[in-house]
This record gives sequence, C-alpha cells and structure tokens, in this order.
Amino acid sequence: MRGRPGPGTLGGMTYRFQSFDGTSIAYQDWGPRAQTPPVVLHHGFIADATTNWVGPGIVDALVAAGRRVVAPDARGHGASDKPHDPGRYGEEAMVLDLTALLGELDVAHADLVGYSMGGVVAAAAATRDARIRRLVVAGVGASLAELGGVDRTAVPTAEVRAALLAEDPATVRLSPAAGFRQLADAIGADRVALAAVASAGRPRTIALDRITVPTLVLCGKDDLLATRPEVLAAAIPGAVLRVVPGDHLSAVREPEFVASIVDFLTPDRAG
Repeated sequence: MRGRPGPGTLGGMTYRFQSFDGTSIAYQDWGPRAQTPPVVLHHGFIADATTNWVGPGIVDALVAAGRRVVAPDARGHGASDKPHDPGRYGEEAMVLDLTALLGELDVAHADLVGYSMGGVVAAAAATRDARIRRLVVAGVGASLAELGGVDRTAVPTAEVRAALLAEDPATVRLSPAAGFRQLADAIGADRVALAAVASAGRPRTIALDRITVPTLVLCGKDDLLATRPEVLAAAIPGAVLRVVPGDHLSAVREPEFVASIVDFLTPDRAG
C-alpha cells in the first residue's frame, strides 16, 4: 500500500511502499496526473533521485514539458531501506522493485530512464515488462551488452568496497573508487549498505534483443564506465545513440543530456 505522502523536492511529494520482499522503497512524484504515461527515473550507484535527477534539472525539464515524473530511491540508497546484507541487493531485486513501483502507480504504461546502475536495471526491466513504452539507457556502454552490467574492471568491486568502508577517506584518496567515497560522504549515504550493493551478484547477460520499444542510448563522450556505447546501441533493436559532452559524473548536468531525454520522451512536442 502507498504510504502517507510527505514533502518532496521542488514541489514533488514523497511516498513509500513495500516491495516484493518487504523492503520499503521511497519515491518522489511530480507533475500532472494526466493521461500521458509517467516518466520513471532510476538513478545510479551511490546517488539518489534528488542527486541524479533533481539537481541537474532533469525533473524540472520534464515537468515543464508536461510530463508526470516519478523517481524512486533504489534499495540501499536515499530514503529507501538500507539493509547491510548483500543478498538483499543486485539488479534483479531492483528490477522487481521497479515492477512493484509500476503496480503501485497503477499505470498501464510508463517511459523509463536509467543512469549507470539504473541503466542496467532499466534495460533488464524492458526485456520483460510490457508496461514500458519508451526507454532511455544512459551512463553505460558495451559492458551492458557484453558483461550484463557496468564494467567492473574499470573500477573493481574490491576497490569500491575498500573506499566505502575505510575509516579515514584520506587513506583511499588515490583509489580509482575515491570518487564514489567522495559522493557518498557528500550526500550522507549509508556506506555499509552501499558496500553491500557493490558486493551483490548480477546476471551474466541481459537479453537485450528482447527490447522492442523505442530506445535511446545516451552517454558522455569521456565516460570511462560507458565506453563503446555503439556496441550497446547495436545490441538493442532499433536503438538510437546520442553522445554528449562530459564524463560519468558530469554528463548528467550537460544541457545536451537533459535535452536529449526530454526530446526523446516527448516526440510530439511542438518545436
């Protein structure tokens, strides 16, 4: 059941629901409850809905285009429950959370946008959920097609865990995962829960050829976690590719990134 609403960010409302395994998932909801399907935004690892989507202006841009926008905090992140058991995580659990969210919203269709970890979740969801109408897979490249997720060789899981769990962040400032620790500290995240998220297993492959909806692959040209995005676009039938300025952290704040999402999800918009 939907929980009692609370104030969200930038005029939105925050709700909670119990997912398939009892985990409490928080989500924010903005814009008109019109006939147009909502846009569901799934954030990346470490971040939350506010950091990934509100701060860069993506929610505002979509609402200004007349869309209802719904953005959950993934389990282990933001205002959602944060168990410390790695067995409670993994992209499969997050796909089931998305399925439960669409049921909670009671909508026939939704457009889905995912970034990085969220891009993996969004792509996996689109292989099985007929309610997804349009899809944006952002912040991930060939590794999604070849490895089933974000390329963990770029920033090894052991490095991520060590950076998150270090008592003194100065001891990991030269780690390739130092940026993850800095972001976690900046937003006051539960670092133990995030280390559990990083430790969770994932499926070896995702059947991307089962995605039949219009799909945009979107990434920053200097994003080391989204290399060779053309391979991913080729693996999804009919997908289009857009590369914008920026790296993994900065691309979401580029005007071209925001415009690409809004334009793709509002193809009939005047102008």
